[in-house]
Amino acid sequence: MAMYTNRIARCSKSNFTVLSRSISSGSGARQWFRHPTVRYICLVSGGLLAFTAATYRNRPPKVYALQLRKDEIADKAIKLTARERRFIKFASVEFDGQIYMTPQDFLESVVEQEPRPRLKRKSLTQAEIQQLKDYTPPLKHGSSQLFRSLRDKGIISYTEYLFLLSVLTKPHSGFRIAFNMFDTDGNQRVDKDEFLVMEKIFSFAWKGKRGIESKEGEEPGEHDDYVDDEQGLQRKHKVDTTLQVHFFGKKGDKDLQYDGFYNFMKNLQTEVLELEFCEFSKGHERISEVDFAKILLRYTYLDTDEYDNYLDRLLDTEAKEKGVSFDDFRQFCQFLNNLDDFSIAMRMYTLADQPISKDEFSRAVKICTGSQLNSHLIDTVFAIFDEDGDGLLSYKEFIAIMKDRVHRGFKSNVKSEGWEAFKHCLKQEMKQNV
Repeated sequence: MAMYTNRIARCSKSNFTVLSRSISSGSGARQWFRHPTVRYICLVSGGLLAFTAATYRNRPPKVYALQLRKDEIADKAIKLTARERRFIKFASVEFDGQIYMTPQDFLESVVEQEPRPRLKRKSLTQAEIQQLKDYTPPLKHGSSQLFRSLRDKGIISYTEYLFLLSVLTKPHSGFRIAFNMFDTDGNQRVDKDEFLVMEKIFSFAWKGKRGIESKEGEEPGEHDDYVDDEQGLQRKHKVDTTLQVHFFGKKGDKDLQYDGFYNFMKNLQTEVLELEFCEFSKGHERISEVDFAKILLRYTYLDTDEYDNYLDRLLDTEAKEKGVSFDDFRQFCQFLNNLDDFSIAMRMYTLADQPISKDEFSRAVKICTGSQLNSHLIDTVFAIFDEDGDGLLSYKEFIAIMKDRVHRGFKSNVKSEGWEAFKHCLKQEMKQNV
């Protein structure tokens, strides 16, 4: 191609000179386009353009590495559940290709929006894993400060993360039933292997979840000692974690009694609720009714206007501010863990999901939980959810929002991710600017 171009340039050099002189003259200025050199240039240029277009059309499309990488990342992101993404986001340590949370990571994952700033995950050695066992206290020394005192001196697997979320959101009765199912000899205790099966049930970590299928020709349960995936999520235990050592000792040969496990559940729930309560109490023994409402609404999928309406209802009431103590707050959150039982009781009572009175609400709570809620707390709840001021609770609205609270934002919602989230956010901005 270069050879032909050079020939054209040499052959046309003299003609270009003649053409320039002709154009400078009067007649040449009027008829320059009839000059043979102009026609010659147009012919050659047209041929080159045609050749270039044909070559480009037949060339396969170019895929840039950056674009391909983004597509791969997006494809993987689609496969991850909300809990998986959250675990990966907050997990700060790794060992042997698997990522783990520390006790501090877990607490932050349930009360904070974002993890602590860090450059990368810390890679643990086998010696450090062994040292973590020494930091872990036995179950009899457990307390509501366990996770806060351990901080980064422990590891929590993805399966345990799901299990601990169940401890925070499920009623105690469900764990009691599961415990009794695995307690075949009725001695109120289970061993390590039995507990891991129970943990698997409550965490829903099984093969076939999120595309992890058994290989063709492989029998179910075959090579089932350990499940690995590309994200480093440990679905079965490869090392003894902090939770295992806490329950079954360093050698894993101790049994777990239900009373000890019940105290662990109670302590963990108390520890998380204390973190939420102290965020608003600022060292005081009580939080305001408005702060109580903010805690209830913090994990819900509400528009800005809807959120403000709930708080405005509470502010518009003429009730005297008494504040909410931690014991009242904890008791109400324990009631929320029995929300499914409460929902069934109210549906049987109202039959048609009608608004309910304070007496009906209080009676249903006592039936489901066995305890009586503080009357001032019930007044506060009704002030938040009494939409038209008739003294009745909007049952459907209350149940829907409280389920968001119980699930701590993990309930699936199309507005929470991707393009739908962008459109939803844009609509809210447009409303505010109108």
